[in-house]
Amino acid sequence: MIKQAIIPLAGQGTRLLPLTSVFPKELLPINGKPGIEYILDECIDAGINEFIFIISKKKEMIKKYFYSDELYKKIIKKKKDKRIIAEYKKILKYRKMIKFVYQNRPNGTGDAVLKTKKFIKDDYFLMLLPDDLIINKNCSKDMILVHNKFKTAVMASTKVNKKNVDRWGIYSVKSKINKNNFYIKDVVEKPSKNNSPSNNAIIGRYILPKKIFTKLINQKKGKGGEIHITDSIRRLILEGNEFIGHEFKGKYLDCGTMSGYLKSSNEMSKL
Repeated sequence: MIKQAIIPLAGQGTRLLPLTSVFPKELLPINGKPGIEYILDECIDAGINEFIFIISKKKEMIKKYFYSDELYKKIIKKKKDKRIIAEYKKILKYRKMIKFVYQNRPNGTGDAVLKTKKFIKDDYFLMLLPDDLIINKNCSKDMILVHNKFKTAVMASTKVNKKNVDRWGIYSVKSKINKNNFYIKDVVEKPSKNNSPSNNAIIGRYILPKKIFTKLINQKKGKGGEIHITDSIRRLILEGNEFIGHEFKGKYLDCGTMSGYLKSSNEMSKL
């Protein structure tokens, strides 16, 4: 069973400036609730009981969010506000499940995942990118069901506009398993429109094998001078390791841009 989830949170959030000049993007409210809590709730509902947050010293506010006991206790003692009491209990529940590790240089998602190596216990773990919300269906839960059936790595995917393939990791299909699941032949990080193998994009949810660390430890820097998790996944695939692309059934919201963040808040308010 998949019980651990890695969440990289050390990114600088430049696409959401000026909001992120003082505030971590993962704590920005989406319909009155910090974005990171949607990710936590999705995982807990899917059976995850341990989280590893990768943060930087510049994003200590994320850690502080889960350790503001003095403030909560002071307000609760004074007001006995039921909403505040419920919020504090929720924070305490989250906190028991979270470990923090640090990535102080922005060297990419692959480097962030490598920082968690000594904490991973089982053969597979879940990784989620907090910019990507998937609503109306628990994508992580569905992916875990696929993993349990086929005993292999799984990545969430959706078809994107061919004009925008350079925003994602894009994979080609080796064979179809069923309507929503495909064995992956190859994957490329942010290809150009003319060199893209398809328009099948990997979206912010991964069930990865522990052996990914054997590739990350010597992974060369890729596009943008960063270490990309996609490049290490590609090496595993080309060595014959199976990865499944899972076309999720929920609605994808990109919270990592200003327009996407505003749209996400509007969509969440309708639920």
